This record gives sequence, structure tokens and C-alpha cells, in this order.
Amino acid sequence: MTTTGEEQAGEPPPGAGPWWWGRLRSAVLDVSLAVASSLECGAEGARFARDAGIPVAAGVVFGVLAGSVLLVRRRWPIAVVLVSIAVMPAQMGILLGIVGLYTLAATELPRRIIASLAGMSFAGMLIVTFVWVRQDVARGNLTFGDWVIPFASVTTALGVTAPPLLLGLYVGARRRLMESLRERADSLERELQLLAERAEERAEWARNEERTRIAREMHDVVAHRVSLMVVHAAALQAVARKDPEKAVKNAALVGDMGRQALTELREMLGVLRSGAAARQPSDVDRPRGAAVPLAAVGAAAAAAADRGRGVGGDEVGAEGPCLSELDELIEQSAAAGMVVDLSVEGDSRAYAPKIEQTAFRVVQEALTNVHKHAAGAKTHVRLAHRVSEIAMQVENEPPPELSSASLARLPSGGNGLVGMKERVVALGGVFVSGPTDAGGFRVSAVIPAA
Repeated sequence: MTTTGEEQAGEPPPGAGPWWWGRLRSAVLDVSLAVASSLECGAEGARFARDAGIPVAAGVVFGVLAGSVLLVRRRWPIAVVLVSIAVMPAQMGILLGIVGLYTLAATELPRRIIASLAGMSFAGMLIVTFVWVRQDVARGNLTFGDWVIPFASVTTALGVTAPPLLLGLYVGARRRLMESLRERADSLERELQLLAERAEERAEWARNEERTRIAREMHDVVAHRVSLMVVHAAALQAVARKDPEKAVKNAALVGDMGRQALTELREMLGVLRSGAAARQPSDVDRPRGAAVPLAAVGAAAAAAADRGRGVGGDEVGAEGPCLSELDELIEQSAAAGMVVDLSVEGDSRAYAPKIEQTAFRVVQEALTNVHKHAAGAKTHVRLAHRVSEIAMQVENEPPPELSSASLARLPSGGNGLVGMKERVVALGGVFVSGPTDAGGFRVSAVIPAA
């Protein structure tokens, strides 16, 4: 279906009109034009019938039928133009030709078709006007010179064909431009909606990542110290009556570790609270679902989580633990009754804080797992400084049948190995863990030094 420039934005949607009309307003307009054209062609048909000597009724009917073709101008514009050219010799159909050319030019038909029909209409009007003016001059109705005939013919033909043709071309180009802009705006709106959805997904992913990281930090910091507390408490229960002096020593160790765990936990919770308080003033202006505040809190919590590691509450610093603290970590495990053997290969050197922190956490979590699942078992810790990487391995022998440490019954959440692997893989390293042939358990990790 062909539409014209009368259809503008803000009107009823397409499909609201009858038959091939997209809008009721378009149908009313075409019916009105068809009625006016039928009246014009009917009147001119009556005059043509009298001049030709045929019944007037036949001329009127012919004119009405020809003029009513405007009713289908949107559906078949070529047919309308051809009918207007056909009735030109009868000197009728001026409105039919003008509206038909306008409708044809406003369509999306090929330009060669529009030019051909416009040329035919121009030629037909030129010939009809030339004959009509020449007859009037011959009858004496016009007394001008011979130059009037070609001038009047060309002027009339141009006046009837050029304005509707140019107007139709302009309206068609404008409508196509508006449709293109509307499609582009719709496409842009869809792209913006898609970007908003992707941004929300990325924000949700970032929030989940930060929650996981904060949970992992709290697990690494608190679980190890609490595990040692439980082991010391079990040993204290076993030797309380047999060796009071050793029981007092174990009780002091439990108290120190408990205070350190509380200090670390208090620092982490304090950072989370301060992050939430700092976020409140800007919550009004921040889009809902933004992941920046949570990321900032997570980074601060990770830094605070690594403080307070030394015995007696000494702070290491905001950068987190480093490999130089492995001796202290092993001493704490030895104080809990574990036999730990540390061996270092290669020349020790400084690494990036993130690499040292990850290496330390792997060893710490592996020792914590030994306390939980193989209490009292002898453990070997190996650290190798290589040219382009650092490797660590924690392997424990089978646990003894029964020991005071084995009575601790430490719970396990199953997240320790997962957290270690996530840390190592995030730095481009390799992590492997599993039971040994001798009945123990081995944890190995290799981290690039770059």
C-alpha cells in the first residue's frame, strides 16, 4: 500500500482504516477527492458528449467513472495516472491528473517509472492544450498572435504536471527521511536498553565477585586462627589434670589467639560499616545496582583483613601477609602440636604484594586443613624460588590413630580448596590438590613471578 504526506505522526496507528487505508482519515480524504473529481469529470463529460453528438448521460457516466478512480490512488497510483492521460483528449480530469501525479511521485516506485509517466502526462497535456488553443484561435475566440499557441501549451502543461510532481517528490523524500530517523531512534533505544541490561548484569556480577572475595578473605583470616584455638582447647582438655603447667600455657595461647581473631574480625566489620556510612550521602545520586561502592568496601576489607597477624596483635601493614611470615605461621602450628618441616629452595627475593599474599594464603589454608582433617600428622612445607615462578607444596603424612588434637572435631565448610584454587588461577598459576599414595594429602601451587 502506498501512503502520502498527509499521514503524520500522532494520528491513529496503521490498520485503523478500512480496506487498504491505514487510517480512517486517509479513507475520508480519498473519498472526498474522488467525489470532487467525479463531479468535475461528470460536468466535463456532459460538455464533451454534446460536442461529440453522443447522449449526454453516456458522457456523464463516463466522466463519473473516470473521476472516481482517485478512490484507489494509494493502492494503484500508476492506474490513476494512466486514466488521467487517457481522458485528456476529452478535456476532463484536471484534478485527477494533478492528484495522480502527486501520489505517484510520493511513492517509492523506481524513478524511471515516475519520470516516464510524468513525461507522458506532460506530452498529453501539451498536445491537448495546443489543439484546444488553436481551435479557439481559428474560431476567433482568441485574437492574439501565433506565438500564443505554443506558449500557452507549454505553460499549461508545465503548470499542471510540474508542481504536483515536485511536491510529491518532496513529500516522499521527507517521509522516507522521517521513517529512517524513526527507525534509527528505535534502534538507538534498543541499543541503550541492551547496554543498560548488560551494565546491570556486569554490576550484579561485580557484586557477586566482591561478596565471594570478602567471604574468602574472612575465611582465610579467621578460620586458621580459630582452628588453632580449637586444637589448643582440645589439648587443654586432655592435659588439664595431668600437667597443670602445660594446661596454663595452652590456655594462654588460646586467649592470645582468640583476642587476635576478635581484633581481625572487628577491623573487617569496622571497614564494612565505614564503607556503608561513606556511601549513604551519595546514594541519592548513584544509580541503583552500581557496583562501585561494594568494590571499594571489598578492597578496604581485604586490606584490613590482613592486619593483626603477629602474635600479640602486631600488625603487618595494609599490603597483607608476605612470605617472610611463614616462619611465624609454622611456629603457631607447631605450638598447637603439629610437627612441621619447612624447606626453602632457591634464593629468596621480593615479589609483588599480591603474589606473596596468595602464596602465604595457600600455605596457611593448607595447614588449616591439616589441623581440621589430619590433626597430629607430620607436615612438610616446601617453597621453591625459581627464575620465573614461585612454587609451594604442603604435604602431610597419615594422621595418628588417636591424639589430643584429633578430638577437636573441627567443622569444615568445603571452601578452603576452592578459595586457594581461585586465588592461584586468578594470577595465571596452576593449583593441584589430592590424596597421596601413603594416605596423606598434598596441596601444590605454582604462581608466575611476573
